[in-house]
Amino acid sequence: MEILIAVLALLISASGGWLVVEGVLAIARVVPDARDGKLILEPEATERRVLRGGTVIGILERVSTTGLIIVGQPALIAAVVAIKSLGRWSELKEDPAVSERFIIGSLASYLWAGICGFVALQLLV
Repeated sequence: MEILIAVLALLISASGGWLVVEGVLAIARVVPDARDGKLILEPEATERRVLRGGTVIGILERVSTTGLIIVGQPALIAAVVAIKSLGRWSELKEDPAVSERFIIGSLASYLWAGICGFVALQLLV
């Protein structure tokens, strides 16, 4: 039963994280309009650069984070964060908009993975 819980947590973390990250990024695109105080969506004319391999990296980071929580090694999540950040450093320093999306997406992804790992850990106790 423990293996089933762990595998399900990893699958939910990996697959559900995409929806969570996209949802949070959609919320982040809503900005206040300075002219009349209403909320508007970010103008679609704004060109958004997409970081290559982001989906695969996101899946791997969520599986790693959830797995590390399940096996009782949450401190090693710092290594996952460091590897991801250092690997993207050159791309992130070029464009502030890309950096912002990277940070928002990464935090949403880690939060989702952490919740999945914590729930699995509670079910395993």
